[in-house]
Amino acid sequence: MNPNLPIFLQPVFQERIWGGTKLNELFQYDIPSSTTGECWAVSAHPNGQSVVSGGPYAGLKLGELWTAHPELFASKSAVFPLLTKILDASDDLSVQVHPDDTYAGVHENGELGKTECWYIVDAEPGASIIYGHEAQSKEQLVELIQEGKWNDLLTSIPVKAGDFFYVPSGTIHALGRGVVVLETQQSSDTTYRVYDYDRRDKDGNLRELHLEKAIAVTTIPQAYVAGSYDTRDADGLVVTSFVSNDFFTVEKWDVDGTAQLPGGEQKYKILSVIEGSGMLRFDGQSYELPKGTHFILPVGFGSYELEGKLQLIVSNE
Repeated sequence: MNPNLPIFLQPVFQERIWGGTKLNELFQYDIPSSTTGECWAVSAHPNGQSVVSGGPYAGLKLGELWTAHPELFASKSAVFPLLTKILDASDDLSVQVHPDDTYAGVHENGELGKTECWYIVDAEPGASIIYGHEAQSKEQLVELIQEGKWNDLLTSIPVKAGDFFYVPSGTIHALGRGVVVLETQQSSDTTYRVYDYDRRDKDGNLRELHLEKAIAVTTIPQAYVAGSYDTRDADGLVVTSFVSNDFFTVEKWDVDGTAQLPGGEQKYKILSVIEGSGMLRFDGQSYELPKGTHFILPVGFGSYELEGKLQLIVSNE
């Protein structure tokens, strides 16, 4: 059997206090409860690993595949460096911030930092996110936090389906209720809560905040990245390039008909079908791609064809 086949993955679901049911409604996932907040779609993180479905590696966790078959990935990273999620914010998420690699390496037992980005898959009318802050100094940041002047501190931005946001480490942020995003991030589960609307957990306790660490890692003043994106036509494919940096490259592919892809690339690709459906054709085989499918094309994957009417978020390290 040819080992250089597409690697399809079964996601892991995480229940959250702010979760809902849209992962089922939009993607037909079999979710564990009505408070399912996160689909860890492509993950080798110890807190939730995707499992390979089908093919010669069926049943392996992604982290096991990464270790046993590094030739599929040709990466310099010791661990699978990325994590693809879909998040359903049925309620407001906590206002939070993530550390960079250096801070996390020292303070979080060698965990990676967390730079991430969001593609807005769905947004209810009037939905918004918290994206950045207004403090001009650490002293002002501390003062506004201590006095609870959240409207003065936090920057709220309305969102709609199709928007994209780059969220580097050090950026204060939060998804607002009614937003569903595909998130591409470093493989990290470190979050420092700044504010949580005085919510209580299922046991009636206020949820923990991490103000000392949050203040230490927040970028001051806030630095914003311009949201202008390059779109190009390529072999029956409309490619929108969102971001490319030391952590990841993220694009949106729009297919309407048939797209011929040359393959043979020196980087593996992570592909997630976020809208529509279609087929992947490769080496005489056809693979169905319903909405909500996540898969990896390994290094050196041969020429292939995408057919149908579908949108994919495509990333690589």
